[in-house]
Amino acid sequence: MVFAQGKLEELKKKIFFTFLLLVVFRMAAQIPVPGVDGAAIESYFAGSGGGLFDLINTFSGGAFKRFSVLALGIMPYITTSIIFSLLGEVIPQIQELQEDSEGHKKIQKWTRYATVVLCCVQGYTMAAVFESFKSPSGAPVIPDPGMLFRLTTMITLAAGTMFLLWLGERITEYGLENGVSLIIFAGIAVALPSEVIQKLTLYRNGELPGFSLLIGLLVVVCAFYVVAFVESAFRSVPVQYAKKVVHNKVYGGTQTLPVRVDTGGVMPPILASSLLAAPATFGNFVATDSAIKPFLDTIQQSLYPGRLLFNICFGLLIVYMTYFYAPIQFKTKKIAEMLQKNNAFVPGIRPGTKTREYLDFILFRLSFFGALFLVVVCILPSIIMGGQTRFGGTSMLILVSVAIRVMMNVQSFLYADRYESAYKSKGKYSGSKRRF
Repeated sequence: MVFAQGKLEELKKKIFFTFLLLVVFRMAAQIPVPGVDGAAIESYFAGSGGGLFDLINTFSGGAFKRFSVLALGIMPYITTSIIFSLLGEVIPQIQELQEDSEGHKKIQKWTRYATVVLCCVQGYTMAAVFESFKSPSGAPVIPDPGMLFRLTTMITLAAGTMFLLWLGERITEYGLENGVSLIIFAGIAVALPSEVIQKLTLYRNGELPGFSLLIGLLVVVCAFYVVAFVESAFRSVPVQYAKKVVHNKVYGGTQTLPVRVDTGGVMPPILASSLLAAPATFGNFVATDSAIKPFLDTIQQSLYPGRLLFNICFGLLIVYMTYFYAPIQFKTKKIAEMLQKNNAFVPGIRPGTKTREYLDFILFRLSFFGALFLVVVCILPSIIMGGQTRFGGTSMLILVSVAIRVMMNVQSFLYADRYESAYKSKGKYSGSKRRF
């Protein structure tokens, strides 16, 4: 397959620019917030696990547990985006703005403002909470606590998140894929080598049997294959367009409307993990001498990842969030209206309300298989591998889905150049016999 040299050079520039900005992201993630004892906070988190901290730390590429300037990661922006998406489902005015191009820009501006506010709230709260943390040796994580440290941390963390958002926009504009997705991808992927090294170290020291290591490897490989297969699976709905003749050419006919099997995507596991991590995180903030501390400790131990109660609650929440979030991603009402406006219909189904009901029926059935897939992928690997692992279902879903989209973007870029070269070779755009 031959491609134009200019297009290949442009693709190389896109890849290099994306890689360069991701390197900048990783370098910035190593810069600590002023006033933090790095050794003390590392030893503190080494003796604690579970809770919302681990979820935030996963998506920030380890920046949270280092209390880096990028400790909040891109999660505040994702949270505000989800909030505005949900508000669009219940508030007609916001829904109208989302459907209009100018209104969409206004929603994006509101989302950024809300992200700054949320970052300030989270940054100040983190600074206030971390002031009470001490390492196992008794050294305080924050040597000089006070209002000055809280305000400095609040401004620093808010600026770090907005810097990440700016990096993501530049990657989206000049790179290969949505920048926010690639930043999350890089944050997760950078922690995988340490997981592999840890497993190999345990095996060499005799603490991990070779059979268990082999089983873990097979589980990871099979899980990646299943995730890649399901993430690229679609249910094709036939759509009949009205035929029309333009310049002796017939347009229209039968086409297909693809509906993803995993319509909810990675958001149901993320939302379910956040809800389950809330009690454990709240328990870390309660004083040791409090009357409710033993009760919260019991809940925290029961909801620790890998426990039976955690797996049951996690599975039920994933199923609920899948049915809740899938209609937000695949708007059947809007799609039915667009088909009706374009003189298209599903064979055997009347346009309008009947088409929407038919699409709702398909989405409901696909959501069942999507929820079942998410439950198996998110819970089964941890059960087989016996504990927490960075190769969890949420991480694999993000890694595979982003990698698939990057590959599709590269292929689309190269094939678009091939088609353009084919048209030019036939004299469509240039030459004495050009068609127009």
